[in-house]
Amino acid sequence: MKLALVVPCYNEEEVLEDTTKQLCELFDQLHKKGKIDEESYILFVNDGSKDQTWNLISKFNEQEKWVAGLNLAANVGHQNALYAGLMTAYKNVDATISIDADLQDDINVIENMIDEFNKGNDIVYGVRNDRTSDSFFKRFTAQSFYKLMTVMGVKSVYNHADFRLMSARAVEQLGNYKERNLFLRGMVPLIGYNTSCVYYARKERMAGESKYPLKKMLSFAFDGITSFSVKPITMISWIGILVVFISICAMIYTLIGHFLGNTVSGWSSLMISIWFLGGVQLLSIGVIGQYIGKTYVEVKERPRYNIDVLLESKSVGKEND
Repeated sequence: MKLALVVPCYNEEEVLEDTTKQLCELFDQLHKKGKIDEESYILFVNDGSKDQTWNLISKFNEQEKWVAGLNLAANVGHQNALYAGLMTAYKNVDATISIDADLQDDINVIENMIDEFNKGNDIVYGVRNDRTSDSFFKRFTAQSFYKLMTVMGVKSVYNHADFRLMSARAVEQLGNYKERNLFLRGMVPLIGYNTSCVYYARKERMAGESKYPLKKMLSFAFDGITSFSVKPITMISWIGILVVFISICAMIYTLIGHFLGNTVSGWSSLMISIWFLGGVQLLSIGVIGQYIGKTYVEVKERPRYNIDVLLESKSVGKEND
């Protein structure tokens, strides 16, 4: 089979050399075993890095036969960079596998993914069954994220990030989803087709810093919820009903106090009601505003990314010659 391994990169100069070495050795082994064709390749997608990432990709493209490179014209974010790599690669291969450049996902299960693909599965998810290498905070927030997705009705695979195999036709179908607010972990399960999972233990990052600090993780989670679920708006409706009920109770309490001559005592309840209602209204407007904002982004239909340079791997180049 022809395989393309898509690796989005943003400021990954510290890990890129070791990552390239490990992935090229893996491709050598897979080729010797007859698992992949000689026209397979590793596509590094440079997402507007500010360091030497693209220069390193260009160098490895000259040195290693498996390495190809895609340089985006600007930084568009992890999900868009990954999408750009998939859309560039799928047309001349049988399947693609996406993986992050830090290789915290276990590359040794890629062979198992290929085996599952050969059994007729169009999508094979890499699922983490051990996160002991993560800090308690990272583990807690990640697990909370997946549980929150489930509660909000977002169809996703628990403990699966963006390490997955997709057949060419699965990626082609992914291209039919036109939204600009990409949340691939929620979009891929919507495609259908036969799916399978392989399990592995998450490793520690080799070097550099995580590209998903708390602020980005929260933003990513909120994007996922608002892109795939209207439950927050439904919750606002129920909060509104609850507030109306509390207001009726407060009105009854106020009338009773008025007829009993205890008019001064209503000051506390009045102030609490004002602040409570004000907070609920601001929260509601903010959530609804997020949905309106996403609609605004979608209707403009701007391109998700622009390609600057595409470097083919040597094996693919020879075939085209």
